[in-house]
Order: sequence, then structure tokens, then C-alpha cells
Amino acid sequence: MKKNDPNDYVTRLCASPSEVDASAWNALLGSQDSPSPFLRHEYLAALHDSGSAVARTGWQPAFVTLWRGSELHAACPLYLKGHSYGEYVFDWAWANAYEQHGLAYYPKGLVAVPFTPVPGSRLLARDAPARRALLDAVLATCKANELSSLHLLFLSDVDVRACADAGLMARHTVQFHWLRRDWPDFDAFLASLAQDKRKKIRQERRKVAEAGVRFRTVEGTAISAADWAFFYRCYERTYREHGNPPYLKRDFFHRMARDLPQHWVLFVAERDGQPIASSLVAVSRRPDGSPEVAYGRYWGALERVDCLHFEACYYRPLQWCIEHGVDRFEGGAQGEHKMARALMPVKTHSAHWLAHPAFADAVERFLEREGEGIAHYLEHLEGRSPFRQA
Repeated sequence: MKKNDPNDYVTRLCASPSEVDASAWNALLGSQDSPSPFLRHEYLAALHDSGSAVARTGWQPAFVTLWRGSELHAACPLYLKGHSYGEYVFDWAWANAYEQHGLAYYPKGLVAVPFTPVPGSRLLARDAPARRALLDAVLATCKANELSSLHLLFLSDVDVRACADAGLMARHTVQFHWLRRDWPDFDAFLASLAQDKRKKIRQERRKVAEAGVRFRTVEGTAISAADWAFFYRCYERTYREHGNPPYLKRDFFHRMARDLPQHWVLFVAERDGQPIASSLVAVSRRPDGSPEVAYGRYWGALERVDCLHFEACYYRPLQWCIEHGVDRFEGGAQGEHKMARALMPVKTHSAHWLAHPAFADAVERFLEREGEGIAHYLEHLEGRSPFRQA
């Protein structure tokens, strides 16, 4: 334990989410500006307890928590990483540069949700002073462990400001999000699109229907054990087809079904009464229980059907979002093709600290050039709106 004199906090590092009380952690999350189900204690614990994000897979937890007496005032999920997989903000070139100069880039420090490129709160804190003290404690932990660097990914606006105040370097990437308008149904949504985009979506949906594919949508506790098992077959097969084992273990989804069922919606594609594909969408909920934000997460298929991916991962979820009054659908990392489905470009944020002064200076110059490129890219994308011109 380490005393933080200016704020009278005690810092504790936790080698497992189970070392932090779940209700205390979730209470912090509930008071943040951009909470999501992915930083809930249950989600992080499932990643750890299922063996998906643990030291042997390159994710060594060292969660940083700040206490006053028995009260938790701030916390974040810090991992000591032995690689850069599962992050979606790419720093392979930085690691290669270190190696070429005979320096060790790994282990590095990472504040993020493993395998989950969803923007949201990362530095959970009761107030701004606690947040700054938390960031100071994270940096002190990285220095004490002689880590090469610290990376905080997919930050909320409040986190971005805290990192800027602490002198960390900013980096930006682009995602594509769908935002709700006053569309009463999917047809009205289509009518708002330019003619070529509208025509293409109708053609793609028609191909799936003419192939005899029908969809079944199940939510929350209505997702049966058989549904979850079928989904995992699809998810695992997709990874295996690309030559990799899946990041997430089967037990992770067992824990999601048990501990966070209210945050999942499953779309199952069936043909001749047999399931052939599925997509899994996560949702955050308003205090009244209604869905507020949807997140496209996982997909897989056992049979190939033309345009089935678009139907399962975009059109069915968007139709569900319109029907349920969802404010936003986030399509995940990268994917300029999503603009044709009315997902618009959004800037996402990360923050970085490097211990080596010369490399820090070089990375800062690189980020300035990269930032200019991102700004031009966004300007270019904004001129390609899929919506009808007024």
C-alpha cells in the first residue's frame, strides 16, 4: 500500500478483479460520464475468471484502486501487457523501433477493456481530484515496474481532459456509429438515404430473404443455453477460418449469460428450421431498463449466404434499434464500408506515455503528423454522407 499525501488516498494494486468489491466498483462506474457494460465488474471478472485475459495470455491484471478508509474513490483496469494483440489501437511500429534499438517495449502498461474497442469511461473516480490522483498512481505503478510505456485506450471526454492535464500524448482513431433520428420504422430510415444506398440495401436484404433465411431475435434471459452454445460455434468458427483461436473462451459467454444477461441481444439466422449464423449485440440500458446504446460485437456463420453478414450485423440490429428507441449503434473498430449502412465517422481518443525521452519525442512528432492525417480523413468522409441531400 502506498499513501498519496496530497489527497490522503491509499493505493492498492489488485491482481484479480475479484479482489475489488463488485458493488463498490459498479457504483463508481454508474457515476461516470460514459458508462458501458464493458467496464462493469462482472464483465472484467468474466474475462479474468474464464482465462481469456490473464497473465498466461499476455494480460497480467494490476488493477489500480484508490481508497479512503473502507471507501473506494477511484479505480481503473490496468494490465501489464506482453504483446499488443486485442487492443485495436496499433503500436506495432513503436514496438519494432524499440527492438531495432535493442530496447524492450514489453511489458507495457495498458488501461483498456481487453478485446473491446468501445469508447467509454476508463478512469473511474468520484471527482476530478480523485481521477487525477488515480492517473498519478497508474503512472507511478508503471515507473515502479520499469514498464516502457502506458496506453489508455478509447477514452471518454473526461478521461481525455485528465490525461491532457497530466501531460500525456493524445492519439486519435476513427470509428463508425449510427445515430437515431425520428424514424418510425426501418422503411423511413431507408427513405432518408440517397437513392443508390437505399437501392443497394434493399437488394442485399432481398438476396438473404430469397435464399430462404429467416431471423429469430432473442434478448436477455430469453437467450437459452442452446442459443449461447450455437452462437459460440459460429464465433469460434469465424476465428478458426482466419487461422486464429478465438480471444474469448466459451466460459466467458457462460458467465455473461449468468451475470449480465440483460446486456445482450442475439440475432439467429435460420434456414429450413435450422440455425446457420448468428450475431451478438451488447446494449447499455437507461435507468428505466430500456436500451440506450447498442454495440455490434461478434458474428459467425456455419453456411455461406450472399449478404448474410450485412443482414445479421447491420440491418437486423439497426431495425431492432429503431423499434426500441436506441440512441446509438456502434459498429466496432475501423470499417469505412459501414458508411454505406449509415454509420457515420466518429473520432475516438487514446492517451500515451513513454518512459524513454528520445522515443517519447519521436512518437510525439509522429502523432502530430498522424493527427493531421486523421483530420483530413474525417473531412473527406464527411463529404460522402449516405443521406439524401436537403
